[in-house]
Amino acid sequence: MPTTDQNQHRGAIVEVSDGFILLVVAAYAAAFVIFGFLVDSPAAIASGLIAITTSRDTLLTDYFGVGGIGAACVNAGLLTLCACAVYYRTGAKMTGAAVACLFLVLGFALFGKNLLNVWFIVVGVALYSRFKGEPFATNINTAFFGLALSPIFSEILFSTTIPYIVSLPLAIVTAVTIGFVLSPAAAQLFKAHMGFSLYNMGFTAGLVGTLVVALYKSYGFVPDPVFIWTTGNNALLASFLAVCFLSMMAVGFWLDRATPSGLTKVMGTSGQSPTDFIAVAGFGPTLANMGVTGLIGMTYILVVGGDLNGPVIGAILTIVGFAAFGKHPRNITPIMAGVFLGSLAKPWNANDPSVLLAALFGTTLAPIAGRFGWHWGVVAGFVHSSAAMTVGPVHAGLNLYNNGFAAGIVASVLTPVIISIQSRTQPDREPPGPSGAERAPAATANKRA
Repeated sequence: MPTTDQNQHRGAIVEVSDGFILLVVAAYAAAFVIFGFLVDSPAAIASGLIAITTSRDTLLTDYFGVGGIGAACVNAGLLTLCACAVYYRTGAKMTGAAVACLFLVLGFALFGKNLLNVWFIVVGVALYSRFKGEPFATNINTAFFGLALSPIFSEILFSTTIPYIVSLPLAIVTAVTIGFVLSPAAAQLFKAHMGFSLYNMGFTAGLVGTLVVALYKSYGFVPDPVFIWTTGNNALLASFLAVCFLSMMAVGFWLDRATPSGLTKVMGTSGQSPTDFIAVAGFGPTLANMGVTGLIGMTYILVVGGDLNGPVIGAILTIVGFAAFGKHPRNITPIMAGVFLGSLAKPWNANDPSVLLAALFGTTLAPIAGRFGWHWGVVAGFVHSSAAMTVGPVHAGLNLYNNGFAAGIVASVLTPVIISIQSRTQPDREPPGPSGAERAPAATANKRA
């Protein structure tokens, strides 16, 4: 429960327990389960869940189209509740990175992660933790962020003519191996972009996924493309999301009467990873920031005439989750503007599926705008709109964080260029490490996120 003692003077952080933060996240997961049963019958949900767990999950597989809205929302809610249970059992610290991780589970369980295909990657990370002599809680964020590659399990199991007696152990061994290598790989690859792409695991999973796909292609296994994209549900889904995001803002203000000043503190940071907004300003302002950024993402989709469906809602929830770990209105809007400008200058439209996702997921580059200025954020978004369209084939759509992979490349190339230009024009500028209020929480955040 929140600690609401009389020290709520201006600037003080109202602390809450890890259990309370986990309970709030679980409540939003439960809301998806309830919503699922409100829009579909139990029988339709049961058959839909079977369809979802036995489907191929490569990009783009909208679970709304595979099993129905109800089954997709129940899958998302139940999977996230299971993840919350694992966090609770391990006693993991509920940092901003942990909140971001759980909301990624919730979002991507609408288009790629399901109750069957995620667990052997988690087992692989657990085995790595045991190998290193570390508690699993140390690497739990890596385990659940690493579910980016869960479609590989489904692809091997369900898309080949190999009998299950062979494909099942092959899928298990592949997933466990992926989980085992993710932690050391992510820790090393973080150095390439210096925290200017928030989806470090997307970058890592893209490279690991590329190697896995290359290996299997050499044996003649070539995944077929998938594209399932639903339309026509904007009114229903926008209403549900608006209730969720407005409630986040309301609960944030209820937890902390100083939430406005906390939001100011949050938006004064660059967001360069690792920046834990719960440590910077407290859970109340962080939750309010999550609600505000969610509304911004949803509004963008509706304004450009896009569709609300599994992938798009997953992307919006990714923004919401990382609004606890680097994103805020000031640093995401320039990126979205850059992607939108890219749609005007390139041969595609702002409401095309891939461009919609690039605008939302591209906000992983928010620290560039936060650190170097809005104009560089626009440049980063513009470049990302092209990169995100071209990197998918190298991992055959088996990395759910395709935009994270593209953004890792963009940040790794663009950031040194920006630093070089600014070092010439502004020689006294501070080097690009976490600064000010970001320094203290950065020390405790998980860089492998």
